[in-house]
Amino acid sequence: MTNPFYNIDFKEREKLLKSLESHLFHFPKNNSIFSVFEQENNIGILLKGYIQIIRLDSNGNRIIMEEIGDNELFGSFMLSFKNAEYEIIAKEDTDIVVLEYEQILRNQDFNKKYYSQFLQNMLTISFQKLKEKNERIEILTKKTIRNKLLEYFNIVSSKYGSKYIYLPFNFTDLADYLAIDRSAMSRELKNLKDEGFIEIKGKRITLLYDKYSSIYKMMQPY
Repeated sequence: MTNPFYNIDFKEREKLLKSLESHLFHFPKNNSIFSVFEQENNIGILLKGYIQIIRLDSNGNRIIMEEIGDNELFGSFMLSFKNAEYEIIAKEDTDIVVLEYEQILRNQDFNKKYYSQFLQNMLTISFQKLKEKNERIEILTKKTIRNKLLEYFNIVSSKYGSKYIYLPFNFTDLADYLAIDRSAMSRELKNLKDEGFIEIKGKRITLLYDKYSSIYKMMQPY
C-alpha cells in the first residue's frame, strides 16, 4: 500500500505535520487506542506497529473489521466509532500520528509541492482502502466456511502473486476476521488439507491448486 509520505523527504514531512497540527501518540502492546478516535473526522497514520479494529456483535462475538500495519491510514473518517461496539487494540507497541480532516482541507500550505503530493498519496490510499473493503464484502457474502476461506486465500494470493500465504494473525483471529466459528473453520481447513488442496505449516498456508481451473470444483453451492 502507498505510504502517506511517499515522495516527501523528512524535512518536508516535519513541516507538513507541523502545519497540520498533528499529534503523536505511543501505545504499548495490548492497550486500547479507542479514545483517540471517538471524535469524528480524525485520521490516524500508523508510523510503526500493528493494530486491530474489532466489532462486538449483539451476542458478544468478535469480528475483526480491519488489520492496520506500518504507514497505513485509518480512523473515524473511514469508519464511525461512535458505536460502543467497537474496539481498537494495539497488538504491538505502536506509534500513531493523528490529524483532523478539516485541518487538511483548510491548511495554508495548500500550494506547496509536498502538500499536493501528500493529498495525492491520501487519495491513492483511500482508493486502495475502498478496494479492500469491497474484497472483504466478497468474503463475508460467501455462505459457507469453505467458500469464505477460499475467497480469502485467493485474494491474498493475488495480492502478493504467490501460492504461499503468510497469515498476519493467529487462527483464532482468522476466524474472527472471516466471521466464522473457530472450531468449524479448523475442521474445514483439515478437510482442505486432507483433500490435497492446501498445506499448513504454522501460519504459512501453501495453495496446491490452480485457483483459475480448480476453484469451482472446490466451492460449495451454499
